Amino acid sequence: MSLTLRFWGTRGSIPSPGPTTVRYGGNTPCVELRTADGWLVILDAGTGIRELGRSLLEGANGAPVAGDIFLTHAHWDHIQGIPFFAPLFRKGNHFTIWGSKSLQTSIDRVVRDQMSPVVFPVSFEELKARIDFQELAEEQRHCRGYDVAAMAVRHPGGALAYRFTSGNDGRRGLVYVSDNELSPRAKYDEIPGWRDRFVAFSRGAAILVHDTMFTAQEYDAFVGWGHSTYDDAVQLAIDAEVEQLVLFHHRPERTDDEVDRCVEKCRALVKQQGARLNVLAAAEGMSLEIGG
Repeated sequence: MSLTLRFWGTRGSIPSPGPTTVRYGGNTPCVELRTADGWLVILDAGTGIRELGRSLLEGANGAPVAGDIFLTHAHWDHIQGIPFFAPLFRKGNHFTIWGSKSLQTSIDRVVRDQMSPVVFPVSFEELKARIDFQELAEEQRHCRGYDVAAMAVRHPGGALAYRFTSGNDGRRGLVYVSDNELSPRAKYDEIPGWRDRFVAFSRGAAILVHDTMFTAQEYDAFVGWGHSTYDDAVQLAIDAEVEQLVLFHHRPERTDDEVDRCVEKCRALVKQQGARLNVLAAAEGMSLEIGG
């Protein structure tokens, strides 16, 4: 295998723990990605990163922990776990936090500000790990054992989609899109032909993790909020000829049983079109592999 991912947070907007969200989880977005040689990549830093941090320290047995953290954007539900990520409080650990160049302020400033004394009791300067910051635009970078490409998506304040590939998986890889509004009903300032470019960006991925916050019926009340419907995500996945669609960024109010029904409706849509696409919903603790 060349890439392995595990879900630690799957919910959108705000944590939603409780008896009706146990199976799919109530933590906000965080996904662990491992390369063939075990290098750690973390996608978003919602509240799910807290449990990931505990797992990393337990598995390290005192050895240093290092990795890359890719933030799709800086809204609360994607950064609120950073102050509770225990490896940042250990000397000898090293993380590089990657974010978009197009934010109104730098990702460095955003992360530091959320730990200012006004809103949090521990300052960023008190963290003992080494923390570096890197910015990405729409470009491709070669990192340790993997390549990452970025593309701007449709979300208030800006956000990035990421595509991760390794040397053994060709161009299949993982496309991760936590927040994105696919419907043309919402108006953004992207250049003409954005959807065609996005289909090309996602084409042939082994796994597409995509925002599916709303049902088609719910969407009418949330046009312009930066999130997609199940129907639109399925159509994107079919058009891009991906192998597997993972429904993600579940609405906080969505119960486990409702997520089950949404999965079945998505599978029915795939069947109606005669497409070859596997659909499942992201659940905390779920692991998926992309073979070489």
